[in-house]
Amino acid sequence: MHLKHLWLAVLLGWFTPVVVAQKLNESLQYHIKRAEGSIKIDGILDDAGWQNTELATDFWMMTPMDTSLTRAQTEFRLSYDDKNLYMAVICHEAYPERPYVVESLKRDFNFSRNDNLWVILEPFNDLTNGFVFGANPAGAQMDALIYDGSELNANWDNKWFSATQYLGDKWIFEAAVPFKTLRYKAGETRWGINLSRLDIHSNEKSVWAKIPRQFKSITLAYTGVLVWDQPPPTPGNNISLIPYVLSGVNKTYQPNTSPNPTADVGMDAKIALNSSLNLDLTVNPDFSQVDVDQQVTNLDRFELFFPERRQFFLENSDLFSSFGTNSIRPFFSRRIGLGVPIQYGARLSGKLNKDLRIGLMNMQTGSVGNEGRPTQNFSVLALQQKLFSRSNIGLLLLNKESLNFDSSEHYNFTRFNRNLALEYNLASKSNFWTGKLMALKSFSPNSKGNDMAQTASLNYTSRNWVMGIVTSHVDDDFSAETGFVPRKGYFFASPSVNYRMYPKSNNSPIFYHGPSSFANFYTNEAGTKTDHLYYITYQVFFKDQSSLNIWTAQDWVRLANPFNPLNPFSSDYYVQSGTIHQWQAGGFNYTSTPKTRFTYGFRSRYGGYYTNGRRLNLNLEVGYRFQPYVAITVGGDFNDIRGVTATNSATELVEKKNNRFVLMNSKLDITFTNKLFWTTYLQYNEQQDNVNLNTRIQWRFKPASDVFLVYTDNYLPNSFALKNRAIILKATYWWGV
Repeated sequence: MHLKHLWLAVLLGWFTPVVVAQKLNESLQYHIKRAEGSIKIDGILDDAGWQNTELATDFWMMTPMDTSLTRAQTEFRLSYDDKNLYMAVICHEAYPERPYVVESLKRDFNFSRNDNLWVILEPFNDLTNGFVFGANPAGAQMDALIYDGSELNANWDNKWFSATQYLGDKWIFEAAVPFKTLRYKAGETRWGINLSRLDIHSNEKSVWAKIPRQFKSITLAYTGVLVWDQPPPTPGNNISLIPYVLSGVNKTYQPNTSPNPTADVGMDAKIALNSSLNLDLTVNPDFSQVDVDQQVTNLDRFELFFPERRQFFLENSDLFSSFGTNSIRPFFSRRIGLGVPIQYGARLSGKLNKDLRIGLMNMQTGSVGNEGRPTQNFSVLALQQKLFSRSNIGLLLLNKESLNFDSSEHYNFTRFNRNLALEYNLASKSNFWTGKLMALKSFSPNSKGNDMAQTASLNYTSRNWVMGIVTSHVDDDFSAETGFVPRKGYFFASPSVNYRMYPKSNNSPIFYHGPSSFANFYTNEAGTKTDHLYYITYQVFFKDQSSLNIWTAQDWVRLANPFNPLNPFSSDYYVQSGTIHQWQAGGFNYTSTPKTRFTYGFRSRYGGYYTNGRRLNLNLEVGYRFQPYVAITVGGDFNDIRGVTATNSATELVEKKNNRFVLMNSKLDITFTNKLFWTTYLQYNEQQDNVNLNTRIQWRFKPASDVFLVYTDNYLPNSFALKNRAIILKATYWWGV
């Protein structure tokens, strides 16, 4: 079968209506009552408001087994008043003689490296979208959005209150979440709910509502039911203004340059049009406090993907960004406003009714004269209609428009670029079957009409088998200027199979192990093969959360364009287009247990490379924590490339070339309290010829209100001469009107 039609065959194979039925854990219910007294958030559960509330117990082990109650038991109570939803959770220790495990007091911690407790709320009872609120025993908060039924967006940040108490044999989590922070349907008296806990010393992840161990603990298909004694209060005047003020200075260290002082103000606003629909507004936003991206050595022919971290774009971001696959994303919000001033923007997102979600965005960026960049407007409309029990169909419209466009002045840019996408997302009731089908068309000036893209996928996840297939096609003339589509003019297919074996003995140190394989096949639009990759690995996951895998792979590449395999950022040497290259490689990866204060991970790769060359890659990361206040990580990535036969672009001479790249990165987290953080990154990237220092102090003086002091240097590696320097002081305040 021709790959161009394979995605249609996949659709016909699995597009089967799913009958709407009662949710899987319908019988597991918690009955919440209005508080009969006041509740103070201090981690001490002696308030009158906690009396006469229902107590929930009997948490089930999810890993390493999922058939028995957990040893580290957990209890919880819930209540509410006119303003807040209250949570009280008692986490009993399986080994009280051992101290808890945490990385630091920093917000939005890593789930697998901290003892922690998460409360999972699904207010719309749609088994697809929800919220997470939690903490580790030291009091660090974690909040996140759940989308697509089991995917987590931990960059979301909102206003709520919590406290913890550690008592040796147990620790207590108490929280108040304002109803203004949540999104829910007015009048609805049944929400989805679950609680997830990780106790690292006992090697156990546990949940209140049972979930098969092959899934994530946030999988909403398995939530229990939160039954309200009356409809939860509808927030009244729900408007929040979030102004900021900023002052700073930056300097480029070149002759005849002076420091450039900056001072700025701007504002975000959150307006709840109702309890389920939110309007976000921004005027002159600034994102200077956002964490820097971790640098990588790029030896790939195509652009790398880095996730969105800017707060304005995050709430309900899946409405826009979940269309497509990793390599075909019609919308990628990082295309808006990075290196370009955003003048203003508006974003409407949420539920129009129980089954229909809407996302509407309009952003305006300024011009940049030295780049010849015009003022541009970005408009996005997304609609998502629920089908069957957990599936949905979505529509996406994007328009990028250059205002006052002049082709002679703005020759590096287009007058407009538009995309239209239609997508079906499959999610079975039990989450065993998932998949999607998307058709995408672009509209651009001078398009020849060869401007379509399609992708289809189907995944099956059972206790022992994880299998899937992805197929894609992107036309040569397709264009997604507000998206992430690094490659065009190809057909693609990728099957994968993973088999998991679970030891029968409870005394085994192994959680599961087994072989895994996948293959990638690419052809050009004429059907000629351009790439293939075969990858086989054997994985071992241990109960203490350490892991080991050993792998081997075979690559085959027919270059469509000249390429420099020594350094894609340089054109000094290149391998000619049309040449064929094939090689084998192998390696192993290991990640240590987070139980110990000293942690480490190692990755390796050795084997062939382009033009019968050789490539060695070694990656090591080590960390140590002085819990809960200090966490240090230091990492290095080393690439040694030998024997590449490359053409010198200046002299057209063919010669053997070698190259080495070293990447060093370190991170120091000092968390004085769970409201005062100091984070420092130091990164050396030989490929980019740069040393970067970024240090940031954050003081959260009130919930969702911060003061940031950010200092950044960039140096030349050989002499450590300064290239540029910047320091910024920024304050934000969340004001509920």
